[in-house]
Amino acid sequence: MKALQFDQTGDLSSLRFVDVPTPMPGADDVLVQIKAAGLNPSDVKNVLGRFPYTTLPRVPGRDFAGVVVDGPQALIGQEVWGTGRELGFFADGAHAQFVKVPASGVAHKPTHLSFAQAASLGVPYTTAWDALERSLVNADTRLLVIGGGAVATAALALAKVRGAQLLAAARRPEQVADLQAQGYQAIQLEKPEELGAQVNAIYRGGADVIFDTTGFWLPASVAALATFGRIAIIAAPVDGHVQLPALALYRKGGSVVGINSLLYGVEACAAMLEQFGRFFDEGRLPLPQGLVQVPLAEGLARYEEVNRGGGDKIILIP
Repeated sequence: MKALQFDQTGDLSSLRFVDVPTPMPGADDVLVQIKAAGLNPSDVKNVLGRFPYTTLPRVPGRDFAGVVVDGPQALIGQEVWGTGRELGFFADGAHAQFVKVPASGVAHKPTHLSFAQAASLGVPYTTAWDALERSLVNADTRLLVIGGGAVATAALALAKVRGAQLLAAARRPEQVADLQAQGYQAIQLEKPEELGAQVNAIYRGGADVIFDTTGFWLPASVAALATFGRIAIIAAPVDGHVQLPALALYRKGGSVVGINSLLYGVEACAAMLEQFGRFFDEGRLPLPQGLVQVPLAEGLARYEEVNRGGGDKIILIP
């Protein structure tokens, strides 16, 4: 089969479009013919060597949608989607014509999603779902989501289904305008020391949960937090360190919740996909728009584009 593969890390030039053997599924596995695979920043970072546990040579790619062509009889012919920490790191991933995963590591693809749409959602939506679950977001929650990227918009959409009160915040005016166009109340981030006042002007007493998807607003979020509030984080500055106002945090009874999608394997992710996937078919979650679909053979150029900070959501089509 055709696949993208790298045999060393540190430079995107090590990624090549090659012929590799088609995986052979075991008794408890399925073989999925890939119809579409998402390209995430973490896939690029993987080739660049940011994940020390990656084994080589390796086919990258975490998010996929396709059709089961081998495995348990009940699953053959089923349209499925999946994601998970193994893929691209210590098992071959989805940037190929086929991928092998445990049979319990795929979820039924929502019928309202195309293959490309489903392949665009795995990492951002499971990350957002985990953040909402572990920070206890429900219908009584006043939620602030910081950032304008894919995880932030996924969190807002999923939290809306839960009935939470929603406030979005982003630094760039065009991000704020986009969030407002999606129907969310949104504020523009200014100076970190002003965040508390900005949020308290809308949520008197502060937000019950703050989800910082950027990695830069954790210290400032403490002033915007309600008593017994939670701050969920998925990123940090390059050096990994922040100066946290611990006195203010513990006086509020606040807590910080670390969210890491790479803690969840394909089976755990499949369970998440099954839980929220039905909301797409029920019309309660927005269908992805503006996807850029390109042939798998153009993968290297697209990896470089993502590495340069390109904002398009790239979907690779084998």
